[in-house]
Amino acid sequence: MRAAVLTAWQASPARFREDANAEEDFALGGYRDRLIVELAQNAADAALRAGVPGVLRLELRDGVLTAANTGAPLDAAGVEGLSTLRVSAKRDHIGAAGRFGVGFAAIVSVCDEPSIGSRSTGAVRWSREETAEVVAAEPGLAAELASREGHVPLLRLPFPATVEVPDGFETSVLLPLRPSAVDAVRRMLEETSPALLLGMPALTSIEITVDGVTRTVEPSGWHVVSASGEFAAEEVAAYFADRPTEERARPYWSVRWAVPVEAGPLPVPQVVHAPTPSDEPLDLPALLIASFPMATDRRHVAHGKLTDFLIERVAESYVRLLEELPRTPRLLDLVPALMGKGELDARIRRAILRLLPDVPLLPALSAPAPVVTSPSFDDAALYDPDAAWQVEHPVREPSADGWVVSGREASAVHGSGELLAVLAEIVPGLLPAGWPARHPALSALGVRRVELAEVVDQLSGEAIEGRDPSWWRSLYEVLPGDDPEALGALPVPLADGRLVRGPRGTLILSAPLDLAPLGLRIVHPDAAHPLLLRLGAFEATPRAVLDDPLTKTAVSQSFDSDDPDAVARAVLSLVDAAGLTPGEEPWLSELALRGDDGSLYPAGELLLATGALAGLLVDDAGFGVAADTYDARVLTAVGVLDGFAVVNDSDVLLDVDSCDHDLDEEDAWLEFVHDLLPSLEVPPVVAEFTAIRDLELVADWPAALALITRPPLRGALLPLRVEGVEVPSYTAWWLSTHRVLDGRRPVELRLPGADPLLTGLYDEAPSGLDSGALAMLGVRTTLTDLLAAHGGPEELLELLADPAVTVDRAQLRSLWMALAAIEPSRVAPPSSVRAVLGGDIVIASADDAVVVEAPDLLQLVTDRPLVLAPFDLAESLSELVDLPLAGELVTGQVTSSGVERPVPAEVKSLLPSAPEVYVEHEKLLVDGMPCAWRYFDGMVHCDGVDGLARGLAWATGQWNDRLAVAALLRDPSAVPLLLAESDLS
Repeated sequence: MRAAVLTAWQASPARFREDANAEEDFALGGYRDRLIVELAQNAADAALRAGVPGVLRLELRDGVLTAANTGAPLDAAGVEGLSTLRVSAKRDHIGAAGRFGVGFAAIVSVCDEPSIGSRSTGAVRWSREETAEVVAAEPGLAAELASREGHVPLLRLPFPATVEVPDGFETSVLLPLRPSAVDAVRRMLEETSPALLLGMPALTSIEITVDGVTRTVEPSGWHVVSASGEFAAEEVAAYFADRPTEERARPYWSVRWAVPVEAGPLPVPQVVHAPTPSDEPLDLPALLIASFPMATDRRHVAHGKLTDFLIERVAESYVRLLEELPRTPRLLDLVPALMGKGELDARIRRAILRLLPDVPLLPALSAPAPVVTSPSFDDAALYDPDAAWQVEHPVREPSADGWVVSGREASAVHGSGELLAVLAEIVPGLLPAGWPARHPALSALGVRRVELAEVVDQLSGEAIEGRDPSWWRSLYEVLPGDDPEALGALPVPLADGRLVRGPRGTLILSAPLDLAPLGLRIVHPDAAHPLLLRLGAFEATPRAVLDDPLTKTAVSQSFDSDDPDAVARAVLSLVDAAGLTPGEEPWLSELALRGDDGSLYPAGELLLATGALAGLLVDDAGFGVAADTYDARVLTAVGVLDGFAVVNDSDVLLDVDSCDHDLDEEDAWLEFVHDLLPSLEVPPVVAEFTAIRDLELVADWPAALALITRPPLRGALLPLRVEGVEVPSYTAWWLSTHRVLDGRRPVELRLPGADPLLTGLYDEAPSGLDSGALAMLGVRTTLTDLLAAHGGPEELLELLADPAVTVDRAQLRSLWMALAAIEPSRVAPPSSVRAVLGGDIVIASADDAVVVEAPDLLQLVTDRPLVLAPFDLAESLSELVDLPLAGELVTGQVTSSGVERPVPAEVKSLLPSAPEVYVEHEKLLVDGMPCAWRYFDGMVHCDGVDGLARGLAWATGQWNDRLAVAALLRDPSAVPLLLAESDLS
């Protein structure tokens, strides 16, 4: 063999160079890190040829790697194969791992003196040093050797050798390692795992000893699926057309998938094995070993029809692997994503994903839905709406361990195991708990992810037909309450047998009551659950039920009900349980109730037979008498009248449209209130509105007022405060304007012992009511309150103009004084006034009366009725009642002549600011009329002592001292006494 090689090299030195380069390429390229793999591959092939279990022992000691194996011994063909490149002696061996004839070249990267020998056939060795010596001795190769710096191919020239084979083994390989390669080989030995054996079924175990420490590697702990076959002649022609001849001589294919039994990362490089590791990435948590055709670099899979064929077999085997694995959520980690790390990886993934969705892989709590199709309208001569749907794929029966469904048949719901157990009766092909509904692998499998809202939508039709309320409660018990929007349409069984969509607005009773006649959405007691409350149901306390719009509708339509008595019983039971008080819910007065005459009445138009109101009303009031079949307390709470009915309202807008409580003259009261308020852009609001109704039907007012003026009805008389203004309540206003006190209106009467100035103007109110109650009814109390009241000043002016009213002169003066302080805009000018004429009090026409603003003008208007009050109030009175002042009717010209006289000095003692002179007339004429005095143009005119005294007192602003000045002028000696009397004033 050496001679043949040397002859070839001598004949063609280029051949020498070619062999050296090829060996170096394989050693440093495609097989640079595959020493252990190639040794194991040779051991597996030896065991396969011998038909015995393959065992490989690898020992690293003192820088020498020894590989001993069982199986067929080394033969001449084997030596030839080891000493050549790309010429394998195993080409006819079915199942052989080595098939290219280049694997042994992997030793070149770590060793320069390899040897191999078998117990029964002998041994050979190779030596780089000896090969170099042989080549150097050949003249024709010396130049080539020199150009390669002495580098020669290691494995082309075999030499005889002696190799010791360990007991129990047939063949042994000795590899003295280069010092630089020891660490790399140690690492390769440490990384050797059971996965290496999975691609070499003939090899059962590997014993590895490193520096005296031994471990055994066996192909255990893996789940393996294999497939293989032989190509027919026509298939070889189709699939191997682009492959080398020696490959076409091996028309076999094999695929093996393996995954660790225990969960965890894959303990081998994630690459395609063909059957030894390649550089083709495979980002799947499984080991793939397949007979892919390799490119010339022995690192990558070659393109072509054979590869296409094997990819499909790889996908089919992978699917079978998943089918055989336990049906646990770990399967999802084995479902490939669409994107791969390389072209081959991506193609394998796509092939697998084409198959997986239709493969029964997934456990299910429920049967898958049958596949149905509707009749084809195209095939029918006439459209038949009643044509039966046809089941194309009926539901299969479950296996011994339950249903197993494909991805397309499966449904995933995110939820607890308890929830899924309940939904299994509703959702077909439902995955059990532990299968994450949002795992991306489920989408790749075609699993339908059913969101909670969709689950709720499926709760309809036959799926829930006949479900009892307790089943619904079991569903509510396990539904998550953190997504109220998704559960918004959740069906709810009602006590009346209906099933409604959506808990919002349903009622959960807190006490057993028969409320069916009301048509309420009351949850069946066996289905009631706190989840419904979180989703918008109401805890149906009696008050909550009363607030329900359906209850109010039932009350308002109770007269039209098929069974109004049943409606009445239901409502009265609610009112009883709620403990309502009269007037608390005014709308209940519309409830249809039986009277003692058997007729139906609104509750608000019935009287209690023994009630206080029964004898107070007029005979034609239109009220019935309630039948005695109901409790009186409950009847009054729904509006049956024991006493007066009371209207209670809040935040009432005081306008005609909003404030409408069906009260007598309510519009007139509103108008009255608005007259008391300042001008407003929007109607005011009353926070709390209380009124007594049916006042217009009262016949016995003494008895009625006795009720009204006692609590609690007395509160309806209290005034309201609107926009900062105090206004009378409706009840107080109505009573004040109607004849309820001995046939008189309260505003026509005064309190006994009231303000004396009201004497003669008003009669005393009858006894029997306290003064506070009378005041709230509008009975007059004081002149001040009268004038402050709306319309009070006009009322007083009207009374003063009434001939039937009697007042004395002092009272009249006080009344005019009080009126003078009134804002003129509050009254309309009267047509008649009470005045003084010639010393008498008369009722005079406003056209004749005059207001006197100065005492010296009295003498000029004595023929007219005079409105007399302190002179400083004259102008205010004149404006208030629209009467002229005396100075507006007369000129007051002094028309006589007189003589200036000095004012007596004694006058200064009483009137320090008295003028120095005055004009004395023999007969004083003013406007041609005789007068006693006149203060005109700053001068006092008079014709006697009394006139002088009045003029001086008026001129100095001391009008009240006029009589003292007159006495002084008559008797100057009386000055000390007059001064002393003045000091006592």
